[in-house]
This record gives sequence, structure tokens and C-alpha cells, in this order.
Amino acid sequence: MAEALKIGIAGLGTVGAATIRILTAAHNELAARAGRPIEIVAVSARSKGRDRGVDLGPYRWYDDPAAMAADPEVRLVVELMGGSEGAAKEAIEAALSLGKPVVTANKALLAAHGPALAALAEMNGTTIAFEAAAAGGIPVIKALREALVGNRISRVSGILNGTCNYILSRMEAEGLDFAACLKAAQELGYAEADPTFDVEGYDTAHKLALLTALAFGTEVDGDAVYVEGISGVTPLDLDMAEELGFRIKLLGVAERTPQGIEQRVHPTFVSRQSQLSSVMGVTNAVAIEADPVGTITLVGPGAGGGATASAVVGDIVDIARGNLVATFGRPSGELEKPIRAPMQRHEGGYYIRLSVLDRPGAAAIIATRMAERGISLESILQKGRDARRNANGSVPVILITYATTELLIRNAVAAIAEDGVLDGPPQVIRIER
Repeated sequence: MAEALKIGIAGLGTVGAATIRILTAAHNELAARAGRPIEIVAVSARSKGRDRGVDLGPYRWYDDPAAMAADPEVRLVVELMGGSEGAAKEAIEAALSLGKPVVTANKALLAAHGPALAALAEMNGTTIAFEAAAAGGIPVIKALREALVGNRISRVSGILNGTCNYILSRMEAEGLDFAACLKAAQELGYAEADPTFDVEGYDTAHKLALLTALAFGTEVDGDAVYVEGISGVTPLDLDMAEELGFRIKLLGVAERTPQGIEQRVHPTFVSRQSQLSSVMGVTNAVAIEADPVGTITLVGPGAGGGATASAVVGDIVDIARGNLVATFGRPSGELEKPIRAPMQRHEGGYYIRLSVLDRPGAAAIIATRMAERGISLESILQKGRDARRNANGSVPVILITYATTELLIRNAVAAIAEDGVLDGPPQVIRIER
């Protein structure tokens, strides 16, 4: 058997500890699969004294993860600290500069610095593996980077954040509002004390930026992702989705359009006939549309120590086998500058919920503003004088449009607001049929 691959792990939180447990418990089996033993020789974290449920005694301790990366005995660096700057970035740069491969789960860092880090890896004859950075235990990175290289991919879409999917699933099932379900998610450990990164869509956007680069051969462009979160979704929206044959999901979507690559994250009406619609709770799913294979949907746990550590260990074994694939599937110099498709040009159907003052002529004004912009309405529903009517005498009016553009919808809604018939901001949700 070949010489052992000796690794250092920076970051000993839930995922780091789970990675150590897998590597130690399955040591012999992993050695057989990799063709060589895999040995942890060094670790680094903020606090040495914290009980992590694993024995750190056999490993050298480093307060500075960059110093650990420079340890001559460490031949592979596993970065599980997180954060787009600071210690994580310094440790990865230190490893790559010395020609050492890196395994990371750090989607924020790759979304911000992916092209530069990939170029640094290539300059020094090594690579970055990041299966754990998107969709947890689902092997979507390997599918895009290796298994589907014979296909032309046209679209990648998915549920990429378990926290948001849990909240929306529970809101639908129990009729609870967003705040109540967020609190429950925090109590169960599915959401952080500050949940903004998850619920406002930024976590999904970082993951989508990585999938886009792999799918379309472009540089990672996190700034090009249009982002909306789920905090504005109400029980009425979910009720209407059910009545109309949909579910609401926070989707990340990247697709080729005549204008360029469109990247967007937002709540979406998803047909109940689709596979993504049936994905509930903290589960993630990714659908890949490609030629000639067609559509592939991958479903599985998207978060948690075990699922993410599974992806980390998979990457470690790949590198132990000598499988050093280019970070984003092709040499960094061949990654194309992405042409950003403006969100205003996005075409599709829309669900629009307006809080309309209950006065004569209001419905006619709404219909007129839509017609002026050539927007065809599939249906208008007034969920009127019932318990949903508020103290100001307004009622929810629901519009379902045929295919149109984001720009026309936004202009029409703004014109309706200027007419003074609305009591509160409108809700606009895109429809995926």
C-alpha cells in the first residue's frame, strides 16, 4: 500500500468533529478504498480546551491555521472554519502556495475569491475540492465537474438551504407565520441566532454562484446573483399556492438565456407536479437540465455535521487516490467571463398579492395598469371581506399573470401604488410551471 496521506484540519466545530469521527472510525475501510492510509496529524481551532466529543490528543495543535498549513508533514489541508476573509483565506492561500491540495466547505470564501484561489492552485500544481460547499451530502459538485462533462447544461435549479425549506414546510403544514417558524428552527438548531444569511437568501446565492461556474464554465460571479429571501412570505401566500396547485420554495436558479447567464434566488411558486415541490423539511434538492442526458434531480440532506462531513471525507479520499481535478472543472484561464443576464429581462409567470383599499374602481385601476403594459392576467382573485380584512379596510387581491417580464411587472406594480389604492407593499413571487 502507498504512503499515508497526512492531513491537517482547521476548524473543529460540528463538521470538523464529525470529519474526525469518520476518518478514525472507518480508517481501515477508507485506506482500502483510497489505496493508502489517511492520517490526521495536526488540527487548529480557536479554543484548545473546548470539549468536542473527539480525542485530539494524538494530533499536533496549532493556534494559527496558516502555520498548520505550512507544517512539512501536512500534505493536505482541510479548511472547515468558514468566513470569506481572515484565517480561513490565509490558511488556504498558505497551503496552495506550497502545492498542497485543499478540501473546504467554505462557500462564502469561494464565492468571493474562487477564481484567484483556483489560479493559485494551478500555479502550484494542486487543486481545491469543495463538495461540501453546496448542498451538503448531495454529490452535485462531482456530478457537474466530472460525471456530466459530456453534456451541455442549460439550467441548474434547486433548494439549497435547509433552514428556509424547513420554515416554509412548517408554515404550510401548520399555518404558522414566518416569525413563529423561524423561532422553532432556531430552537432545533436549524437556524442561527442571527438568521439573516440563511433566510434572506445569501447562503443560497453563494452556493448557486459555485454551481453556475461548474455548469457553464464561467468564473464565479457572486455579485451577479439576484437575491430575495423568504421573510416576506405569509400564510396567505402559502394558502393561495396550495389553492392554485403550487408550493412555495426558496429556489436558486441559474440558466442560459439569450441575454447571458441568469442567476437568481427568490421564493418561487413550484408546481406540485414537480420533484422539487415534494422536497420538504431540511432536505435539499438540485435539478440539472442537460443535453443529452435530460433532467437529473439529486435529493438528500443539505446540512448537518454528518452530511457535510460525508462530503468532506469523499473529497479527501478522491485526493488520496490522486484525483486532482481542476477546481472549477477546467483550467482557470479557460473560464469565461460571465455575461450577466439582467433580472429585469427575466420572463415568466407571476403571482402578485396586493393589499387593496376596499373602494369603488380599485379593481379597474389595477386591471388598467396591467393592460397598459401588455400584461395578460390568467386570473384575479379577491380574498375579500373575511377574517383577512385588516383594520384599514383593505382586502387581499391576487393576480396570476401569463408569461411577461420582471421589468413590466415592477413598472405596473409601481404605477398601481402611485394611484393610491394600496395599503401596504405588494408581494411578487415568480412562478415555475
